[in-house]
Amino acid sequence: LGIERLLGRIRGATRKAAKIANVRLLRMESSYAVRYLLPAGSVETFYLLFPDPWPKRRHWRRRIVTEDFLSAISQALVENGTFRIATDQREYFEKIKEMARANSNFAIIDATVADLPVTKFEKTFRAQGASIHWLELREISHVR
Repeated sequence: LGIERLLGRIRGATRKAAKIANVRLLRMESSYAVRYLLPAGSVETFYLLFPDPWPKRRHWRRRIVTEDFLSAISQALVENGTFRIATDQREYFEKIKEMARANSNFAIIDATVADLPVTKFEKTFRAQGASIHWLELREISHVR
């Protein structure tokens, strides 16, 4: 399941996924889909790859990763499910880690990236010399 708000990105993903039978795409806010459309305990792994960092302080409220979003992710994950996040923004990465540490539903584990294809954004950021920061969270709560 791919969730994207922007129509152009959905169109591109639709073309790429046309030959794959088990792909579904939704055009909507990811946070809405996670909170209201995904049943509890229904997802093994979430990937959040290069979310908009909204670097200006006055825009931080627009960031997708919030305490509420992490709680919704935790609810949708199966027990021991994972949430894998990548960003080129060190400050955003540290803020996400801080929120994850404060959320008792998650444990921070060593991120493994070997099995993921390189995204368009990752190629662009690496070409600019940016470091890519990976975070992997494991859902550890046992109460739904």
